[in-house]
Amino acid sequence: MKLPKVTFGMIVLNGEPFIRYNLRALYPFAHQIIIVEGASPAAAGIAASDGHSVDGTLDALRYFKSKEDPEDKLIILTAEDEGYPNGFWPGEKHEQSQAYARRATGDYLWQVDVDEFYRPEDTCRVLDVLRQDPSITAVSFKQITFWGWFDYTVDGWYLRRGGEIYHRLFKWAPDYRYITHRPPTVQNAQGQDLRQLHWIDGNAVASIGIFLYHYSLLFPKQVIEKCDYYKHADWAERTEAVQWVEKNYLKLRNPYRVHNVYDYPSWLERFNGVHSPQIELLRADLQAGKIDIALRSTDDIEQLLHSPLYRLGRSCLRSVEPLSHWWMPGSYWRARARRFVNDPNGSIKKLLRRVTLAGGRQL
Repeated sequence: MKLPKVTFGMIVLNGEPFIRYNLRALYPFAHQIIIVEGASPAAAGIAASDGHSVDGTLDALRYFKSKEDPEDKLIILTAEDEGYPNGFWPGEKHEQSQAYARRATGDYLWQVDVDEFYRPEDTCRVLDVLRQDPSITAVSFKQITFWGWFDYTVDGWYLRRGGEIYHRLFKWAPDYRYITHRPPTVQNAQGQDLRQLHWIDGNAVASIGIFLYHYSLLFPKQVIEKCDYYKHADWAERTEAVQWVEKNYLKLRNPYRVHNVYDYPSWLERFNGVHSPQIELLRADLQAGKIDIALRSTDDIEQLLHSPLYRLGRSCLRSVEPLSHWWMPGSYWRARARRFVNDPNGSIKKLLRRVTLAGGRQL
């Protein structure tokens, strides 16, 4: 059975410890893997002075190319390769995505981040669907977001309102164009947005049990660097991102604001599913001390998840969230709801202050 040829495209800065595990996961399914390494201007605070990773990511990519790429699938791009001698990519990642797209020769272009993984059987199923129906022009995925360790996930209002859907897979041809990185948008030769044609929505993909496993909030180093970038990126508008890390990621001061889009209520849950084999290898190497990276303690997470009151709070937030879709912008009820959720003296704050977790901490 001949599956479609796929070009995987990735932008990466400080991708350790994920990079080698991700490449190994993609390799069996790849026609090409094109990695764009380096920083945009907003990421200058977490990059080296020459625009590259500070954690050895570029060396890891070159090592993989020399030792683990027998079929010559991996292409490594830097800003210098595109004519930017200071090592920094211009703009805000559109140029980086366009750089790998220009070199794509597969039938499909599949965008991945370094901390995104798929179970191999799910990748096979997706490629088989594309083989059977070549009229499909785009596929999106619903993500599962991991938080603090491999046993915990985060959910919340932002994710449930569309933030959990990632546009990742697009039909590709030499005359197609990658237009924008946010949101990922590809046009065909006629200038048509591929998600306006035969697009498979992330909810439809999730309904058959296929998810994007997103390990985006796993390690303190990783989360601190992300939030430093978000603080300085104009598009993100997260000026308090670094404070959120200190208060709600490292210390769990407010366990109902645990997602890094902190304007919305969110909560933690236990993960009882199955990870991809490469993630299990990463986990085993971490536990064996083979990887030098600081891990987040999980004692407070376990304490939280064992709290009946926290489970009650999560249940309330899940129940209330669908009702919010009835509130039209500018309406009386929307204004009342915003006050109910955000006013420090409002009803929900008074209620939550009465809820005390085990150990005596108040929400």
